[in-house]
Amino acid sequence: MAFQTSSLFALCIIMISFGHVENRLNLLQLQDDIDKLKADFNSSHSDVADGGPIFTERLSSWTERNEKRIILSQIISMYLKMLENTDRSKDHVRNISEELHTLKESLSDGSKKIEDLKDLTKLQMSDLKIQRKAVNELFIVLQKLGDTSSSHKRKRSQFQRLCKC
Repeated sequence: MAFQTSSLFALCIIMISFGHVENRLNLLQLQDDIDKLKADFNSSHSDVADGGPIFTERLSSWTERNEKRIILSQIISMYLKMLENTDRSKDHVRNISEELHTLKESLSDGSKKIEDLKDLTKLQMSDLKIQRKAVNELFIVLQKLGDTSSSHKRKRSQFQRLCKC
């Protein structure tokens, strides 16, 4: 079972970027716990580099804070799921798990958004009743899309007026 070093690095980035490492679990202790976890998973094994990173590469395409919360909540869930199958009697595993649970709670709005996306993929768009409902909502959906794109255009045009380029 190879666990990529870059994934553990992503875990550190997640915890630092959301400020949850603060006083409860200092960064040096967290790094020490992660180093122990790396040893548990033998993350220096040669196959770890195969295929590139699994989390850190995905994080770069999610740029907005709210977008990041969505992807980070999913990544945190995956770490928690992975740690369920590890030896919970080890202090470093418990420390990391506790920190991840705290982060998960702070990202709960991201989890809800992920569930919304999953629910959308389950819709049977071939179902006539679903199609009727969708058609009834089409104008409102397009209006919402227009609202978001016009606010971006407005911000851009305001900037162009202010900029003396």
